[in-house]
Amino acid sequence: MPNKGNDKDKKHRVIKINLSWLYILLLVGLGWMLFGNRGTQPAKVEWPQVKQMMRDGDIKEIHFMRSDYKGAVTLRPERASKYADLFPMGQLPAKSPQLTFLVSGSFNAEQEFEAVNAELSAGEQVKIVIEDDSRGWMQWIEWLIWPVLLILMWVWMFRGMSRNMGGPGGSGNGPGGIFGVGRSTGKLANKNEVKVTFKDVAGLYGAKEEVMEIVDFLRNPKKYTALGGKIPKGALLVGPPGTGKTLLAKAVAGEADVPFFSISGSDFVEMFVGVGASRVRDLFAQAKEKAPCIVFIDEIDAVGRARGKNVGWSSNDERENTLNQLLTEMDGFGTNSGVIVLAATNRADILDKALMRAGRFDRQIHVDLPELAERKEIFQVHMRGLKVAPDFNLDNMAKHTPGFSGADIANLCNEAALTAARRGKSFIDTQDFMDSVDRIVGGIERKSSTIMTDAEKRTTAYHEAGHAVVGWLLPNADPVFKVSLIPRGQALGLTWSLPAERKILPRSYMLDEMCSLMGGRVAEEIINGEPASGALSDLERLTRIAYSMVQFYGMSDAVGELSFYDSTGARGYDFNRPYSEKTAELMDKEARRIVDDVHDRTEKLLKDNMENFVKVAELLLEKEVIFADDLESILGPKAGSKAEEK
Repeated sequence: MPNKGNDKDKKHRVIKINLSWLYILLLVGLGWMLFGNRGTQPAKVEWPQVKQMMRDGDIKEIHFMRSDYKGAVTLRPERASKYADLFPMGQLPAKSPQLTFLVSGSFNAEQEFEAVNAELSAGEQVKIVIEDDSRGWMQWIEWLIWPVLLILMWVWMFRGMSRNMGGPGGSGNGPGGIFGVGRSTGKLANKNEVKVTFKDVAGLYGAKEEVMEIVDFLRNPKKYTALGGKIPKGALLVGPPGTGKTLLAKAVAGEADVPFFSISGSDFVEMFVGVGASRVRDLFAQAKEKAPCIVFIDEIDAVGRARGKNVGWSSNDERENTLNQLLTEMDGFGTNSGVIVLAATNRADILDKALMRAGRFDRQIHVDLPELAERKEIFQVHMRGLKVAPDFNLDNMAKHTPGFSGADIANLCNEAALTAARRGKSFIDTQDFMDSVDRIVGGIERKSSTIMTDAEKRTTAYHEAGHAVVGWLLPNADPVFKVSLIPRGQALGLTWSLPAERKILPRSYMLDEMCSLMGGRVAEEIINGEPASGALSDLERLTRIAYSMVQFYGMSDAVGELSFYDSTGARGYDFNRPYSEKTAELMDKEARRIVDDVHDRTEKLLKDNMENFVKVAELLLEKEVIFADDLESILGPKAGSKAEEK
């Protein structure tokens, strides 16, 4: 049966016309009327010269406009070449070459033209056409057209601004025009359109429980107020990028039975003075009307940066005024009962202390990188729509992705599906996932055979073998999983390790990791007799670890148990170091000593195992990719930690 409802909707459907095209066509038409039909401007001459041209028989017709005191002279085509120098570039028009002349108001056209024609014979006389009114209505149009054009352009421009600012014709809710610039750009989430729930948020055990408690408070307030509890005013989601902070907020919007406003911190910042504070006021005014409700501010560090950081650098304090208004709205003289502020940031260290205090953000919810069990759950969420091979080992893949955030895992699953599709497979297998990990971590494989010469390939093989051998033989270093000689991204070779998910880094672990990083440089020195530039990134990480041990972790006997780490970020713009020049020199010497000790230890380790080191390098040259099993067949089992040996 036909759908009558759809037919009814078609009858009442309104056809919208884009008036912008109408304005453009109108402007083009008016411009053509004014300028398009004028053609090439004729050359100008004086009246005495025109009289002489009449006597010489060079003029065919004169059209004189009395009101403009202007005459148009049409030359005889066969005589026009005499006056070619009067035209631009010396080129005559293809049709009807014309000249113009101007006269004064006392010019008597009839008398002057008749006097000249009287001197000529009947066959040589010039045809004279005299008009009293030249363009009448066109003159009025020229006088009126520019004010009309300005009005039309003004209307057109501000209609566009009205749409962008949520006015009539736009998609927003605020008043249109420039007068709506101070209205909040926050969006009220439609619960029916938000499909994300807490079931879609895998892992994040502690963070999810905290957020779910806020939602439960809004659903069942009596459960908490019966014991005298008060609703928290704000919760701040803190964590690295891609860990799921915004996803948690979307889940809150999908689960909560209260209005949910969402806005970005950068939406408060505007080029006009006072707009940011005005938008904050308007946002909270809307929230109060719909209380109880939740206001989510994403990337709040865009507006919540600590005040006074830019003193002396910029005179624009618009951002600080916006922050002051935000502080007042969250916990000022007035009350915002029933309005919960949920915010997310990657940089909690740079936020203003007044914003972080209890009473504004009562809770700081840390959303960290997922651990092994959490990664497994995240994989399960993102693999729901994938056709995975039956023998795929999810536990093994979760172990091989330490340090991956939720966004990284989502990207990995998508890359694996694309890789399998490129290879024409009907299922996604483990190899597709492993190749996708290589692509995400190392970059796209560069398959050109001209990337490295044979000498460079040999140096790279021994460089990577140095990393692998040292990492395998040292008991506290992370176990090596894979060594590749295939160029990826900017790297000519890569050594993959599976770092242990540690929260505390012992000194022995840091020293062994530094030796692993130094393995490539020392291998180059042993094989080639000189260092090369391939160890740049290794030395960068090595130096950073050495200075962290001395300056932050108090792992130097010479410097002592001192830490100059600034966890608050208060010294970010301070040019005065918290230590003397003598202490700085001492820290430089200690960092250099640690690196030298690491170099000597690594060199001894490789020379003592020279035969196996060469075997690993040659095997890598042969296969281009080797795994932990290959290393174990040459070097024996991976050296265990000291704690395990005891």
